[in-house]
Amino acid sequence: MSKSLLLRGLDKIEAAGNRLPNPVTIFIIFSLAIMLISAAAARAGISVSFDIYNAETGMMEEQRFEAVGLLTADGLRFMVTSFVSNFVSFVPVGTVFTVMLGIAVADKSGMLHALLRKLAEATPAYLLSPFVVFSGVLSSVASVFGFVVLMPLSAMLFASCKRHPVAGLAASFAGVSGGWAANLFVAPNDVVFAGISTQAARILDTGYEVLPVGNWYFMIASAVLITILGTLVTDKIAEPRLGKHTATEAAENISVSAKEIRGLRWAAAATALYITVVLIMLLPQNAVLRNPDTGGILVSPFMSGILFFVTLLFLIPGIAFGLGAGTIKSDNDIVKMMVESIKGIVDFLVLIFFAAQFVAHFEYSNLGAILSVSGSELLQAVGFDGLLLIISFILLTSFINLIFALDIAKWALMAPVFVPMFMMLGISPEITQMAYRIGDSTTNMISPLMPFFPMMIAYVKKYDKNCGIGSVISLMLPYNIFFLLGWIIMFAIWHLLGIPPGPGASLTY
Repeated sequence: MSKSLLLRGLDKIEAAGNRLPNPVTIFIIFSLAIMLISAAAARAGISVSFDIYNAETGMMEEQRFEAVGLLTADGLRFMVTSFVSNFVSFVPVGTVFTVMLGIAVADKSGMLHALLRKLAEATPAYLLSPFVVFSGVLSSVASVFGFVVLMPLSAMLFASCKRHPVAGLAASFAGVSGGWAANLFVAPNDVVFAGISTQAARILDTGYEVLPVGNWYFMIASAVLITILGTLVTDKIAEPRLGKHTATEAAENISVSAKEIRGLRWAAAATALYITVVLIMLLPQNAVLRNPDTGGILVSPFMSGILFFVTLLFLIPGIAFGLGAGTIKSDNDIVKMMVESIKGIVDFLVLIFFAAQFVAHFEYSNLGAILSVSGSELLQAVGFDGLLLIISFILLTSFINLIFALDIAKWALMAPVFVPMFMMLGISPEITQMAYRIGDSTTNMISPLMPFFPMMIAYVKKYDKNCGIGSVISLMLPYNIFFLLGWIIMFAIWHLLGIPPGPGASLTY
């Protein structure tokens, strides 16, 4: 049977994407291109002038940015001497490493898996779809936990309730990948995005900082939106198309053992104690975690150290669970869990090393500033700004994600241009970042190049031997359409109402 026009188009996109080099190689190629382009731009005398905010003086200062060639004596000296510092000072490196230490213990001790199964046991059958989608949304706090643990477990849960297990896979995959930009909590990827956005924003404003909670309000609302839309698509579109399934595969391994229940109780007690201590240090008027000068919370040691508190929010309950459940018997076990988890992000660290070089070379050459100014002037000339511009950026990102489906790597490439460009048009870095994450998340489910897409196919094949790329894409496409349209509508309403995207952030710059 001939393929539909949509599937033929997606096949071509997949083929084109498969011809792309490894992301590490892409950053090396881009860095080499920056060397050549900067040399040509410097030779041509290309420059721009604009006002930037100097955080040290507290004043706007006009600065002239001229293209600086990297293939000069000074440029070569910069590349050689900054090779290590580019990586060490790149914000995502330390932030991801730190958060993963806490998440490692919560995951490897078995706490997250036991908690999920306990919640599943207590969930009525009629709430199964929203539970699975919502769990997928929340799973991003534990990195790949949703893909590796939640998805197969969701299929088992659906089968145990006499529902189609592939519908459970679809609901969880939609929540995990399509809801990647939504959550109730601050996740590791929030910290990484904030770091990259901060470095991009400082091209124009030397003291600007994008906090990890910069999109938090919108993320919480998005978690509700994605859960509602994901539930509707699962119950009204995806599962009816799949028909009935008589599998009895395994309500196995879903029940929680007595040791795990004890561990969860210990973890709950430890969490309550930890939150109480933090609140004592935060809520009183002269509390130590408030701003010592103003007494405020939004700009305070607490917000600046949010990464520290998030790490402990996983580490302390994880240790308590392990001690209660018997999965942690000594400090050696804790360290082993951390080491094992860090091994899992080695690929990320290699990628970030070369991404850091590209970002540093791009900033040194001043090409980012030149492109940002030129782009903003062009957009102003044609009157293309405001909400329409942001929505267009969402759509652009969603299309690019079909070909280059690595969220952090893509943002490292795009942020140095779009963040300062949109700042010149009065759009805050937090809004640009949020728009990017919406577009990036929505097409994850139908991008064959998304790293976990083949895993979804493998899971589905367990229940449907004839499943292929086209089968999964057709299954997930309704989620993609509903998520993208729903998110754009919510974003437009949010923007028109003037609601800040998160604590300490605003819609405008």
